[in-house]
Amino acid sequence: MGKVLNLGYGEAATPTYNVRLAMEEASRCLLCEDAPCSRDCPAGTDPGKFIRSLRFRNIRGAVETIRKNNILGASCALVCPYDRLCEGACSRTGIDRPIQIGRLQAFAMQHEQAYGMRVLERAEPVNKRVLCVGAGPASLACAAKLSEHGIDVHIVDAHERAGGVLRYGITPSRLPESVVDQDIACVEALGVSFEQNRRISADELPVLRKEYDAIFVGVGLSEAKLLTTLPGADLAGTQAAIHFLKIARETEGKALASKLGRVVIIGGGDVAMDCASTSIQLGAESVRVVFMESMDKMPAGVAERDYVVSLGATLISGFVPTELKGKDSVQAVDFVSVNKDSHMSLAADLVIFAVGQRIADDYRDLRLEDGMFIAGDAVNGGRTVVEAVAEGKEAALSILKFLALA
Repeated sequence: MGKVLNLGYGEAATPTYNVRLAMEEASRCLLCEDAPCSRDCPAGTDPGKFIRSLRFRNIRGAVETIRKNNILGASCALVCPYDRLCEGACSRTGIDRPIQIGRLQAFAMQHEQAYGMRVLERAEPVNKRVLCVGAGPASLACAAKLSEHGIDVHIVDAHERAGGVLRYGITPSRLPESVVDQDIACVEALGVSFEQNRRISADELPVLRKEYDAIFVGVGLSEAKLLTTLPGADLAGTQAAIHFLKIARETEGKALASKLGRVVIIGGGDVAMDCASTSIQLGAESVRVVFMESMDKMPAGVAERDYVVSLGATLISGFVPTELKGKDSVQAVDFVSVNKDSHMSLAADLVIFAVGQRIADDYRDLRLEDGMFIAGDAVNGGRTVVEAVAEGKEAALSILKFLALA
């Protein structure tokens, strides 16, 4: 059991467990009969069960539990807000500290990769075809579940590579490409086919519906929200967070490194933290993250917040922007406190808006015909990866019922 493959965990990831440490941590589990950690996992990954397997050194059993319940188990091991979900519900919290569920899940997923484990099988073909539009978490989860039931699933996606927000919306220091690839490989191993670099518009869906027995729409939130009413928001030197992260990943930062200087990020979620860590890693002169919430209520996870602070970013809570100033390009951002009693101005060469995303215009008022289903961020407004997985699984069950296969 000594062989462990380095999956390319970035600096932000908590150090990976070796076998001894994983077993020691798993042995702390109280083996609750009605495990609250399993109850509070949106995707039903069932940490209570896979930790029990690890406790008895059944690593393959742990991998089977994770994969059968969560096809994106490797990615979720790194990006789930455990402190607010399963770990927050852990019974051990009342004694000392919660079981480190995320690290144990990452440990199991590393062993899956290192030993080439394949624990999922596709059922016999049932002569049904389903199209999934988009290759993000909800579509991947839906496709995997349908393929397990023998359905031929084809995923079409507008990007060069599959993964959606996993690949293009999260910094590699938090979610390395190799981990995303590991999850995608599990979906492909079930027989799901992928077609990249093709965007399907909402107008095409009725025509495509005639070619498939059902269609799942998992287009996510592909467009950035911008503070268009903010004076100066149209100045050069402004960037939407999702575009910034996408360019940084696709060009390995080469298209951005010379344009950073003094960076001001508006927003306090995980995406803002990803922009902050990416900016620092690309050599920004300074990085300041400004958000309206108080520090204890900021949307970003504690680990992500602490990580960017450790890199040198400055977090400023309780302020909202009032104006971007500059001539040809942005030079400063003015702010006012939420209680209106103080003002602040920050010099800036680049301003990144991390204030949310929205669905593409043509999908905004989508009318679902019979046999068409939609789930994920496009419906829930953009929450967590694990919630998108849960909704993708639920959509798959609805499709199975529609096809009279469940």
